[in-house]
Amino acid sequence: MSSSVAAPRRTLTERQADTVARLVEATVLELRSRPAERVTVRQVAARAGVSPATAYTYFASRDHLVAEVFWQRLRVLPPPEDAPGSPVERVAAALGAIATLVADEPELAAACTAALLADDAEVVRLRDAIGLEVADRIRRAHPGGVDDARLGVLALVFSGAMLQAGMGHLDYRELPDRLAVATHLVLTRETS
Repeated sequence: MSSSVAAPRRTLTERQADTVARLVEATVLELRSRPAERVTVRQVAARAGVSPATAYTYFASRDHLVAEVFWQRLRVLPPPEDAPGSPVERVAAALGAIATLVADEPELAAACTAALLADDAEVVRLRDAIGLEVADRIRRAHPGGVDDARLGVLALVFSGAMLQAGMGHLDYRELPDRLAVATHLVLTRETS
């Protein structure tokens, strides 16, 4: 994780990190077995082999758990500056990689969309961390610099694309190509 992005939670011991990892994996398994609206923190805890009280120590709600799944997957993506191509191509690849984090898991994708829109304070904190990480990845992919105006446009395009896919209006697999076109337009056009 980049130093410009605040850590989304306190530092965990190895045992605590293992518990969180088990809860995150159990969340994915629960979402594969039943509709997201029927998944509870208690069910996730049971699948992970921990008490509900322990699960609630780390996660305030189902939405918090699901948002954590997305955050964990985002954190392990390869560094954008290591991708081949021009800076614009690296930015497009970075956005495409994030957009397809859940492309092959429709249940998880739908749950992530709903969860990341929740107003739960812990989800808001994770959503902010995700936004900072996306912006940081854009900056790292384009070492020549992306000004704040273009960064804002790319963030808006990205979040809109994710929302459209989450609502079923676009297929997640289409997003990399669409984001590549938008990235090219935003980063290669002169500003007035």
